[in-house]
Amino acid sequence: MKVGIVSDGVYGDRAYENIRRVFDALWIEVEFPSTPIVDDMKLDIPLRDLYVSYVRHPDVALALIELGRPVILAISFGLGFLRQALEINEMVVAPETMCSLEDNTGIKEIDVFAKSFGRPEFKTNIIDGKFSRIEVLRGAPCGSTWIASSDIIGRRVCDETLRFFGLRVCHYCRAPRLGRTCDKEKAALIHVKQLLNSLEHENLEGLMNFDIKKLMEYKVNSTS
Repeated sequence: MKVGIVSDGVYGDRAYENIRRVFDALWIEVEFPSTPIVDDMKLDIPLRDLYVSYVRHPDVALALIELGRPVILAISFGLGFLRQALEINEMVVAPETMCSLEDNTGIKEIDVFAKSFGRPEFKTNIIDGKFSRIEVLRGAPCGSTWIASSDIIGRRVCDETLRFFGLRVCHYCRAPRLGRTCDKEKAALIHVKQLLNSLEHENLEGLMNFDIKKLMEYKVNSTS
C-alpha cells in the first residue's frame, strides 16, 4: 500500500521513518501558509492510497481531504473540523492520539495501516518476576512503543516499572501539543493499559494496588 506522510516540515519525520519499514511510504512536504485563512487552497501532490497528515494549518488539511483519498489526521483540529471534513470526504479519521488508532474504522486502507500502527499490542515474557522479553505486535508510528518497551527489559513487574514505562513513553512521544487531541500523557496511559493487558494473571500480583490514573500526576519534563 502506498502511504503519503504529509507535513509542513515540523512533525511526522520519525513516523515516516517507521512507516516506510512496513509500507511504500513517501514524504510529502507542503508549505505552511503565512496567513490564518487561505481561500481556494489546492494541493498538487503525488496520489497515494492513504495519507497521514501532520500539517498544522486547517486549510491545508482540508485541501488534502478534498483529494478524496483516505486520510488519517495525526494532527486534529477538533470535532467541528472533523464534521466539516467528513462532509467533504467520508474516508477521514482523527484519532485522539496516533496510538489510539484501531483497525475497525471500516475504511480498508486505514484498517490495513492500523494493523501495524496504532493502539499498542504486546506479547510479554516474564522470568523471575522481571520483563525478559517484550514483543511489540503493534505500536505508535512515532516509535515510542518500541523504544520505551526496550527500556524496561530486566526490570521487575511492579508499580514503579509501570510508572517508569509511562514516563518513557512521554519522553519519546512526538504527539504535537495542538488542540485537544494528540497528548503525551494520554499516550502514556494507553501504553500502560495495553502493557497491563498483555500480562498473565499470575504476573499481576504485585500490581493489585496500581492506580493507572496516578500517571496523570507525572509531568512530561520529569523524564528529562
